[in-house]
Amino acid sequence: MGLCESMRHVWRLRGSAGALRASVGAMLLGISLSQSGSLTTCAPAAAPLNLTELDYQDTIARDTGVRFMAPLVQSFLHTVQPNPFPRNLILKTIDSYPQVLSDPELIKEVLVYEVGFLVCAAIGILYIVLMPIVGFFLACCRCCGNCGGTMYQKQTSSINCRRRTLYWSTLFTTLIILAGNICMFKSNEAIKVSVDETPVQLNKTLDNIQNFLTVVPQQIHDVVNGSYKTIQKVTRNLDDIGPQLGTEIQERFKVTLDQALLPVRRLNQETRNISVELTELNSSLARLQSSTDRLQDNITDVKNRINRTLSRPNCLICQTLRPALQNLTLDISLTIPGLSTIQSAMDEVVRINLTARIQEVESYFNSIPQRVASETEDLVQKSKQLLGDIETQISQIATELPVSGLMNMRETLSNLHREINSVTAEVEKAEHIRWGVFVALCCVVLLVVVCNLLGLVLGPLGLTPSADPTKRSCTADCGGTFLMMGAGFSFLFSWLFMIVVVLLFLVGGNLYTMVCRPWNDGQLLKIIDSSDLTTQITEDLGLKTKVNFSEIYRDCEENKTVWTTFHLNEIINLEEILNVSKYTEQIKKQFENTDITLSTITLLSPEVKDQLGNLSSKVNGLDFSAIKQQINNASRINLNTTADELELAASKTDNVTGEELRNEANDLRQIQASIETTIIPQLENLNSSVKNLQSMTEKIEGTVGELLRNVGAAQDFLNTNTTEIVKTESRMFLDCQLGYFIAYADWANLTITQQVGRCQPVAGALDSVEIITCAYAVESLNAFWCSLGWCMIFFIPSIIFSIKLAKYYRRMMRSDVYDEHIVMNHIPRAHMKIT
Repeated sequence: MGLCESMRHVWRLRGSAGALRASVGAMLLGISLSQSGSLTTCAPAAAPLNLTELDYQDTIARDTGVRFMAPLVQSFLHTVQPNPFPRNLILKTIDSYPQVLSDPELIKEVLVYEVGFLVCAAIGILYIVLMPIVGFFLACCRCCGNCGGTMYQKQTSSINCRRRTLYWSTLFTTLIILAGNICMFKSNEAIKVSVDETPVQLNKTLDNIQNFLTVVPQQIHDVVNGSYKTIQKVTRNLDDIGPQLGTEIQERFKVTLDQALLPVRRLNQETRNISVELTELNSSLARLQSSTDRLQDNITDVKNRINRTLSRPNCLICQTLRPALQNLTLDISLTIPGLSTIQSAMDEVVRINLTARIQEVESYFNSIPQRVASETEDLVQKSKQLLGDIETQISQIATELPVSGLMNMRETLSNLHREINSVTAEVEKAEHIRWGVFVALCCVVLLVVVCNLLGLVLGPLGLTPSADPTKRSCTADCGGTFLMMGAGFSFLFSWLFMIVVVLLFLVGGNLYTMVCRPWNDGQLLKIIDSSDLTTQITEDLGLKTKVNFSEIYRDCEENKTVWTTFHLNEIINLEEILNVSKYTEQIKKQFENTDITLSTITLLSPEVKDQLGNLSSKVNGLDFSAIKQQINNASRINLNTTADELELAASKTDNVTGEELRNEANDLRQIQASIETTIIPQLENLNSSVKNLQSMTEKIEGTVGELLRNVGAAQDFLNTNTTEIVKTESRMFLDCQLGYFIAYADWANLTITQQVGRCQPVAGALDSVEIITCAYAVESLNAFWCSLGWCMIFFIPSIIFSIKLAKYYRRMMRSDVYDEHIVMNHIPRAHMKIT
């Protein structure tokens, strides 16, 4: 099975490719059914267009540096809110909006779900209420000399141990608060980074989605342009059908015609050469005859003079010379039997004009492309019209796909883009204020830490354990004062800071549990799937299957195409659009009514063949051996022998007679010299011409035989195979054009269903929004309230330890004497250096 037969078989097996078979047939101009086994090769198909690709911007924001706190915060929030995502409750709330507050049952469900946050908020409120009350009563008690307000310190044996215990407890608590304060500073900076990065990253994300929505229509346009390119390729082939198809038909005839014309050209050349050689031979004979006649006259004159000399009566020996005089002649009258016959045969071949026959065959051969072009002209025009119909039908791909819906979504994103840019300046101002407030909070906490640390440093430095409490140094007294300042600041600001903690906890904690956690596990997308937004998007895109964001996100994570993700096969029948079989049937019918016919040419007529056969027999009738024998005989003439006899006789007669005989002998020798210089070279030339002629004529028979055989075989080939060759090459031309559309069909189906609109950028954009919102903003916010709450919790032991420890460093108003005079050890220097 030939290549194109295989291609048609594949076409029948493939749906979408099979749909394109008709379009190929239409392109092909109905060039005829093909015959397997053709050796024609197709020109390379037009290279498929590369789909438009875009470089998407990197949307990875800077690391905020608080990710280390995420496990702690998330673990706490999971403990506070262990309930699963309240999908039904949210849907009910959305359905009840805006009458949510008027539905007590719904409010109860919300409160039950938020019970963990409410408990924590209650604890925070209790802290907010109790801390200022406790601080107020503590201050009143100390003013009244109670709760450690009495400036008297009883000296006991365990005083140093109690002081050290309180010292290390205060130091440990302070370090924990310092660690929390450091986390506050870092999380505050992380919030600033998140806010600063959010507009930039959101703009990049929106740009990526807009680029995606832009590139999808462009890629669809690229696919449609691929069909235009294929149609243009086939149209050019149709316009060039004469040279293309005609050349292929010529190639099938070329070998046979070349084999037939080769002996014809050779015979034509041989007959010309023989004619030239015959002309030269006749000229040589004429020149030889002229030279012979002239010398014969000289010999006759000498012979007459010798006869007169021999007729003298006093010449007794002269009678013996008369027999030699009988042979004294120059008889070189050469006759070539059959030469006129050969000449007449050559004249007949010249009249046949083999050159004209060769030119006629070559003209027939070279006119094939023009014949093909002229006989398919009408069919080409009709097929071009069908090509236009096919082009229109394929262009429906661009009109039936939801391109307009994508452009509307792109416009919506553009509006959102502008809104983000418009509020960015306001957000930056608000962020600047927030950052200042949070820095102030951090600094207040740091103030408490600094007071504690100063007290822990100055107290031991100025303390002399054995000294009287009323005589303690100013340094130790300052240390105790700083400890009391730290406790005072803690009472003063802790309840205010706890308000911030509670508010941020409720906001950030619920954002994590209600947005980030369900976003991460896909529950949030399911809520969106249940909203009216999916219906609106489905209608905007003109889809039949309702948009499911969960499935879309999952498909886009796998980088699937819009064809698969949006089930576009339900709104556009790609195979139907590419199915142009009706055009194929029309072209086939037109083809059946259109024949590309090549008139059969007669290479050589029977009369010419007979004349060539006669030429072979006539040439073979020439006796070259007889001709050569005559030339050899003429070459043996020697007058010197007679001259020698005359000189011998002259020596035997009287002086007068002898003198005449010697003169006559000299004349013969001169004539012999003329024969050798004139006649002999001419005979040699004649002999060479004869040999050349013999060599040429010996080839005639073989050449004529080969000519008749090859011409007969070529004539039979043309008579029996011309029509079949035209059909075979026409079908091969058709199949070549068919191959172009098969390649396009495969490329179009593969591209539309597996490459156009790979939506990984959409999933990447959603992931970027999640990272910006949750991994950075929410995490940073949660890290801040967690750090601040951490500090507020440890303010309580810090206040207790600081107040108790301060009495060991402050200067007392009254002294107490310990009777056993136990020496009080000084706090080690290492303790004093702790900061």
